[in-house]
Amino acid sequence: MTIHIVQLGSPRSANEGLRLGTVRRPPRGVPKAEFASRNFYDIWLPVLSPSAALVADAKASADEKSWAIFVKKFRAEMNEPAARQLLDLLAALSHQTHMAIGCYCDDERHCHRSVLRELLLARGAVVS
Repeated sequence: MTIHIVQLGSPRSANEGLRLGTVRRPPRGVPKAEFASRNFYDIWLPVLSPSAALVADAKASADEKSWAIFVKKFRAEMNEPAARQLLDLLAALSHQTHMAIGCYCDDERHCHRSVLRELLLARGAVVS
């Protein structure tokens, strides 16, 4: 069993399982009834996305220093009780079932899902 880290809207892979959207906002112009069928997500988990202000910081990060500042702030947000508990739950579930978490960003290296990957691995999750 494993957690796959994906770009939302990309084709689903075999054995991906439930797709969880860790984004601040739903996809624009897509009816809610089509989120899953258009490969965005089955369940929306905005608690695992950066705050609106932090999303703006991430989009504006032009160098490694500003990205590192974003990562530090996002890690602090993910240390809040609700996010921490949800990460613990996902890590535990990764040993029982397949699932995927994702965001819209093209490049995982400059996306909060890279930080989620690290946080889940630190909790003992099985991540691919």
